[in-house]
Amino acid sequence: MHAQETTFSKLVQGEKQFQVPLYQRTYSWQREELGQLWADVLELVEDRLEGRAAAGHFLGSVVLAPERIAAGGMQRWLVVDGQQRMTTLMLAFTALRDHHRGRGAGKKAARINDLLLVNAYQDGSDSYRLLPTQADREAFIACVDTLPKAGGAGNVGAAYRFFVAALADGTDSGGEAWLDEVESVLGDCLSIVAITAAEGDNVYRIFESINNTGVGLSQSDLLRNYLFMCLPTRGEEVYRKWWLPMQELLGPGNLELLVWLDLVVGGNSRARQGDIYRDQKKRLEPLSGDEEALEAEIARLGLRADRLMRIVEPAREPDAQVRTVLERLSRWGGQVHYPLALHLLDLMDEGSATAAEAAAALAYAESYMVRRLFAGLSTTGSNRVFMELPKELEKDGSPAEAVRRFLSRNRTGPRAWPGDDALREAIRTRPFYKSGRGNQRFQILRRLEESHGSSEPVDYAQAELTVEHVLPQRPAQQWFDLLAEEVGDGESPEEIHGLLVHTLGNLTLTGENAKLSNHPFRRKQELLDASALRMNQRIAAQERWGRAEIVARAEDLADRAVQLWPGPLEGVVHADDEWAGWRELREILLAVPAGTWTSYGDLAGAIGTSAIAVGNHMYSKPGLHCPYRVLTADGRIAGGFRWTDDRHSGDPKEILEAEGVPFDDNGRARKSHRLTASDLAVLVGREIPEEPLPVPAARAGEQAEATAAGRFEALLRDNQTPEVVEGVLAVLRFWEEWGGYQVYGKGTETSCFPTVDAGGPHDSRALWPIAIYPVSGTVDVVFQYLKRRPPFDDEPLRRALMERFNAVDGIDLAEAKLDLRPSFPLEVFAGHGEAIRAVLEWFVHEVGLAEARGPFDDERARGAF
Repeated sequence: MHAQETTFSKLVQGEKQFQVPLYQRTYSWQREELGQLWADVLELVEDRLEGRAAAGHFLGSVVLAPERIAAGGMQRWLVVDGQQRMTTLMLAFTALRDHHRGRGAGKKAARINDLLLVNAYQDGSDSYRLLPTQADREAFIACVDTLPKAGGAGNVGAAYRFFVAALADGTDSGGEAWLDEVESVLGDCLSIVAITAAEGDNVYRIFESINNTGVGLSQSDLLRNYLFMCLPTRGEEVYRKWWLPMQELLGPGNLELLVWLDLVVGGNSRARQGDIYRDQKKRLEPLSGDEEALEAEIARLGLRADRLMRIVEPAREPDAQVRTVLERLSRWGGQVHYPLALHLLDLMDEGSATAAEAAAALAYAESYMVRRLFAGLSTTGSNRVFMELPKELEKDGSPAEAVRRFLSRNRTGPRAWPGDDALREAIRTRPFYKSGRGNQRFQILRRLEESHGSSEPVDYAQAELTVEHVLPQRPAQQWFDLLAEEVGDGESPEEIHGLLVHTLGNLTLTGENAKLSNHPFRRKQELLDASALRMNQRIAAQERWGRAEIVARAEDLADRAVQLWPGPLEGVVHADDEWAGWRELREILLAVPAGTWTSYGDLAGAIGTSAIAVGNHMYSKPGLHCPYRVLTADGRIAGGFRWTDDRHSGDPKEILEAEGVPFDDNGRARKSHRLTASDLAVLVGREIPEEPLPVPAARAGEQAEATAAGRFEALLRDNQTPEVVEGVLAVLRFWEEWGGYQVYGKGTETSCFPTVDAGGPHDSRALWPIAIYPVSGTVDVVFQYLKRRPPFDDEPLRRALMERFNAVDGIDLAEAKLDLRPSFPLEVFAGHGEAIRAVLEWFVHEVGLAEARGPFDDERARGAF
């Protein structure tokens, strides 16, 4: 066995092929893993562009076993471990090659293609530098060969689309120099340890020895060891007096966080948590011969440990003003504000700032995050903003004004602090429910409710409140009839619903979510009027609940928001040259898979504008990605469609058909291949479950579960025919006979999740293949959740489930929706009970097979090696 540090370009250079064994797990990296890698790449790119010596980033190891040398002398390697990393980098370079082609940089594209992606003088499968496992091979080859189905469904296609979008976004702001540095970082700055086995080596034993070496030392462990090696005479006393109390107060995780924050607050705005030991050691080395100075450093850390705990647990903060803001930031979640908060507490404790100044500074930081959420701006880069703040505060006497001035700088879009006009527009039009995390949306609504100044404040710790859509997400026909009264030219009730349903004006807090359900407004009025929340009482006072009422409420909430979250200094921040929604539109178009289509109305609902505005923008904006995938609401090519640049041509319908979108004789694309506004949100990582995830009966309590079951059946009987009701209940009885049970959602429409338990007694997990909606009359196949749950995180298994459903007459799930949540009518579910039962029986059987394999076999089957 031989281990050598290398880079990706060096690893793959030359005529060779890396083949992923058939027993390996399919490619499984998703948006989270891709985002982490891309964040590291961007940081290295930024360092290089600013002339700093960029430290390499360790990507991981690759274990290779030599295979036979092919005719012509080409070396083959079996990828025993590391196929996820190798496939990801291959897809990144494939996207980079195609990006160069689209910009007319043919030589750069050809260099990447010939040096990294293909063996130009080999034929057939030998021509590919990487040959994934068979389940991924077709999707991977489609990307490398630039076939119509490149970037289709599945993890391979999603990764390719991720990099296509990331490169387009970065090039818009960074230009050609940025693009060249991305190529250099991907190829030459990501460190890989290549471990090659010799003939006769047991490659599986090698893999086990690499991945089962016990718990390594943390960065804070390494720092502690270094410090106390430098304290030969004072070490024991310093450990007892300072280090041990600090360690016991913080615990391992917060101790590591503290030594990183110590670097950041000290002025190292580029500090990375993976480099804590290296950077702290470099800082402390000049003191290594001075034990008194080193003790002073450890004592200073001990004082900061107490301040950090006041941030982590705001109840420890003695000042009421500061404690109130820290509590709000804690409920907001995350640690982005920690560098600023720690520095402000330093200033307070040292007497350099008052508590009022610190509270005001933290409130500006809170406003920055809240306003950006309203505007739909990405959180990417926010960490860097707050890491730079402590250094800026040293330049100004007033911490609060320094924070406000710094955040108000005339920055480009990604770091902008939206002004009052932008905030009002966002509250009126943007799908707030699709922004941020659930706890953040809840905190915003809570603060808006508190602004009413009720004489009997709500105990939010005890009240079980959730976010409620007044106009339901899945409305019954009565709601559409109401919206039909307000349609304008070229609009439909469905499109109005899509534009309004997730806006702030339609959202409130309630503890009666299940009771409110999809009822008409008259019934909701009674429940909202009885609420202790003032915002609910004001909604209940309305005569109806349609577009006019939702927009009027949004205006009122916008007035409150402007006062609660003060904005940037006037004259410092200017409106962006381009509305943020158009940047989102470009991001969404880049994420739409081959083999699908969406409508102008769906895009409008996703970004918060009108279908007409979307159409006008697309017709006036050259260079948009695959605009032919946007059709009218009924699936036709828009009458005024035209290509807006010289790079595209041809019949849009023929191009869509080549990608896999079927059309009927009337020129309408098949509805099953349409991506809704919710689907689009999933594709760009803004997916919000339409209702809270179900809680298994054993955890929810039998009484609560029985109540939910009764509510589901009542809704089913009220909204469906007797034949459908009996057909659904018969399938659910069958499910119970096979060892399953029902779990019910907590949303407004009590949905049913036929569930089966998997895993052992200490690792139990619930799996459900479908969600049944009794009012809207649909059944969702929940691929987007199954893809994260073994054994259906294996893509071929999800594909097999889709094929079995599609074999049922009346079900047509588009292959391109393999990572989404496609649906079919409840009538089909009830009317083809025998065929549906066969699919569900197969599902239970596959779960049982995965359990029977045992831990070793299951790991091996899913590619642990």
